[in-house]
Amino acid sequence: MPGMIKTYRSVPVLIGSVPLGGDFPVRIQTMTNTDTLNTKASVEQCIRIIEAGADFVRLTAQGVKEAENLANIKKELLKAGFNTPVIADIHFNPAAAEVAARIVEKVRINPGNYADKRTGNVILTDREYEEELEKIHGRLLPLIRICEKNSTAIRIGVNHGSLSARIIERYGNTPSGMVISAMEFIRIFRAENFNRLVISMKSSDTSVMIEAVRSLVQMMQEEGMSYPLHLGVTEAGEGEDGRVRSAAGIGALLAEGIGDTIRVSLTEDPEKEIPVAKKLVEFLPRGVGERRDYDIPAFKTRPEYPVPLRRVNGPLVMLNMSRYKKLDSNAFRDAGFTVDGSTGSVTGGDSAADLILASHCPENIPPSAAVAVPYQIWMQNRGRKNLYPVFSPDTWPETNIFSPVLNVVLTDSHTKTESLKKIDAGKTLLIFTYRVSENKFAPDDFLRALSRDNLYFGIILNPVFDGSSIEDLYIFAPAVLGGYLNDRAVSGISITCHGDIPVAELNRLCFSILQCTGVRITRTVYISCPTCGRTKFNLKEALAKVKEKTSHFKGLKIAVMGCIVNGPGEMAGADWGYVGAGRGKVHIYKGTEPVLKNISEEKAIDELLRLIEEDQARR
Repeated sequence: MPGMIKTYRSVPVLIGSVPLGGDFPVRIQTMTNTDTLNTKASVEQCIRIIEAGADFVRLTAQGVKEAENLANIKKELLKAGFNTPVIADIHFNPAAAEVAARIVEKVRINPGNYADKRTGNVILTDREYEEELEKIHGRLLPLIRICEKNSTAIRIGVNHGSLSARIIERYGNTPSGMVISAMEFIRIFRAENFNRLVISMKSSDTSVMIEAVRSLVQMMQEEGMSYPLHLGVTEAGEGEDGRVRSAAGIGALLAEGIGDTIRVSLTEDPEKEIPVAKKLVEFLPRGVGERRDYDIPAFKTRPEYPVPLRRVNGPLVMLNMSRYKKLDSNAFRDAGFTVDGSTGSVTGGDSAADLILASHCPENIPPSAAVAVPYQIWMQNRGRKNLYPVFSPDTWPETNIFSPVLNVVLTDSHTKTESLKKIDAGKTLLIFTYRVSENKFAPDDFLRALSRDNLYFGIILNPVFDGSSIEDLYIFAPAVLGGYLNDRAVSGISITCHGDIPVAELNRLCFSILQCTGVRITRTVYISCPTCGRTKFNLKEALAKVKEKTSHFKGLKIAVMGCIVNGPGEMAGADWGYVGAGRGKVHIYKGTEPVLKNISEEKAIDELLRLIEEDQARR
């Protein structure tokens, strides 16, 4: 948690011959989506994943037969000249874990579904709770002995959506519950003097994932532990949404020096995850965040804004548009507004109604000197436009003759907090501009200085990127902004890019970042798993069809999951679920309850749409 965490450095663990953790590079991995019993298809996909740059490759082993076939897959990989460590992903079946541990370099188990199988709302006494832990300890002993003998590593992989009933009853389906679940298993392994461990805390909600990992790090530090950490956002989705959500969650932690291996989970072919993960790791490499110790007071920002800003439902978005020397109707049109040529009035759709647009000053003039050139910030607010004067701290007038509703003050890394003390924070919005190529974490010192001086302004962060493509910005922008939004340290975001990227694209990206961090929802939220060997239908096609039919339900959270094994649990928080139940069959969930079972794929999406519309009509 901010204010508590110090820089975390894990003790390395060997995964086969590849060291993980410590000062070694952040490792990249993904998971196959082939049937593990299909040796040829699995080997071919493993090779594509490895050639794309993965350090590890993971396969599902939901049963003993699948676990046994990992030996054939490894044999064929070695024959083809590939000795990349193989990981087995285990669900429910301890026997499968024990078989796989003799074959592969690492096995992943989930405390939530590995051992205790309680159902129903039964409240355990402290003694009963401890007795269940002892049973779990006993069930883990054979796996521990096998892993010791074969030098096999274990990942304790906790998922927000699959905590055990025992944990949920006592700690809730919360980040705290996730941490307790992990620590219980860690202590069992430590009691047996087994330390070849890797830990993960995953969720489709970036805020839950970040909080859980931070809390786990804090607890491990307090108990003198330093195991390598696997980072990932589950069910991130595909395309822009999947990349933005993964980068916001994983990037926020890498930027704090936390994380030893990552998996970017996309509803796409697994080999397509690797280039995204590589860009993220190269952008935030090992050691880049070491100085970002969270041993300072938590950042704070103003909770409310003066009229008309308080009408905004969540953080603002500002776009700096370097293509325009002055603000004109083309700028508005490019950002998605409607401009009446005869009256000059500007109106916008729902997502653009609270957008701040700013013309960018000439390239050779720093933001702090922007007042020296014609510079205007227009706010589009529910069909009205208001002009606010813009100042830099150095040129702030002693007497503000404009008496505006809102002052906009331009700040950067050179701004001294002393110059801000004479400004009315209740009527001021600070725009902090910094060049990402020079210092990715420039806002840290500024925010800390404000906090130390008890200055709580509304702040918009405006990172400037040099010539990045929109595809790169899907990764880089959420990686640098996600942590601040997750901590609610700022009031809004801006993206400036010195390149030929349409303003409408930057507009969409800003709202995507706000949406994936949960601070402002402007469209339908989709979560979808990355597929694996348990998936029995074409998940990418299903997701595309569900999006086509349901994208008009703003704010609704819809999960499209590949299998009945993990789907119902890991789509936690979704309003509706479309879950694979078998080949060609789908279960439809409302919340956590199935409302239709074994619907044919041909009818399932229409049934989902019907149920949503009926539910909406009743409200």
